[in-house]
Amino acid sequence: MRSVQPSEAAYDGLRLRQWSRGAARSAGIDRRDLLRLLAAASAAGPLAGLAAPAYAAPAAGTPSAPSAPGIVKPLPPEVFTVRGTNAETNFAALRRTGLLTPADRFFVRNHTVTPRIDAAAWRLTVWGSGLTGPAVEFTYDELRALPAVARTAFVECAGNARSFYATQQNQQVSGTAWTLGAVGTARWRGARLSDVLRRAGIGRDAVDVLPRGLDDEVVSDGIRLGRVRRPLPVAKALDDVLLAYEMNGRPLPPDHGHPVRLIVPSWVGIANIKWVGDIEVSAEPLVSPWNTGLYRLFGAGYPPEGSAPLTRQTLKSAFEVAPGASFPAGRRQVLTGRSWSGGAPVRTVEVSTDGGVRWRRARLRDRPRSGSWVRWSADWVPGAPGPAVLLARATDRTGRTQPGTAVHNTQGYLFDAVVRHEVRVVRRRR
Repeated sequence: MRSVQPSEAAYDGLRLRQWSRGAARSAGIDRRDLLRLLAAASAAGPLAGLAAPAYAAPAAGTPSAPSAPGIVKPLPPEVFTVRGTNAETNFAALRRTGLLTPADRFFVRNHTVTPRIDAAAWRLTVWGSGLTGPAVEFTYDELRALPAVARTAFVECAGNARSFYATQQNQQVSGTAWTLGAVGTARWRGARLSDVLRRAGIGRDAVDVLPRGLDDEVVSDGIRLGRVRRPLPVAKALDDVLLAYEMNGRPLPPDHGHPVRLIVPSWVGIANIKWVGDIEVSAEPLVSPWNTGLYRLFGAGYPPEGSAPLTRQTLKSAFEVAPGASFPAGRRQVLTGRSWSGGAPVRTVEVSTDGGVRWRRARLRDRPRSGSWVRWSADWVPGAPGPAVLLARATDRTGRTQPGTAVHNTQGYLFDAVVRHEVRVVRRRR
């Protein structure tokens, strides 16, 4: 019987110490390049695209849909804000979509470009020193022949809401200037990663499982990082992780991982590797750029060597209202939004329509579930014309409530503070 694995925090702390003293193997990148990346990560820099509006309607005669390099699906401007190689969902576009985010409204986080992969030619190779035998290969049909599991889960970029470090807290961070739309919830269906690992012959001495994507290699600041990959502890890999091939009842679209991607419930988006092509099972600890220089917390509130690699997502709330939206004075409105937590199901949501002077409970429209978000609504009768600030804060079943201020880190990860949503009350037309 497999020995009991340490907790997530203990595991990540162990890996960090092993990495610091050179005891963890750098998977596919020279250690000197990792140290260069680590040095760059500890310094805050300007946000990418901070000046871009959250949503601006196209002028007459201009193209109706912007494009992003390497994204396949259409990106209508009323639904998406393009941020470099990424596309952020405008939260107001989710108002009538139900619990699940349709694929055509799901945000896109690409490190390079979306690859076009033929499922019939695709192969998944499972290999490494943590197996009891040689490498094992699975075809798409063989993966689909395994027992299927479906899970409703959100996927969220670790940098979601990053821009609010600058706009709300006046703190400099680096990275893509996401607002709140780098998140989506879908019904994912696929094979358990644990079933695949056991069929491949995972051994008792395996400690890390490292999935790797089939998108192009990443080059950052002149450092060749290789293909996107990030190790999982064996305990997590054998728990609730899926090798998903369907999204909301249909085959995965190209931008969302076709033919197969990882779904790691409640963990930061980088763990949910898209376009998986191989999985290394290792009997020695592994590190990659995505759990050393990237996806760790650096700054005054953290040790000089940085925090442990990020695992679980944090707690957030968002209104399904466009920034700067106008509301007529004296006319009843129904405000809607969504809240989610990587730590536990959301327990309550409170809203304020006067900038935080008074708070009241919102009505939850879904049964709170682990790994998913909950929709909510609240009535509001706007008062006198002028600017107004809407606030929403969630509390999850661990008792954690969104704070007024997020702890700063140089790369702007895991912003969890209450977001100020500025709107305008206008005179009611007669």
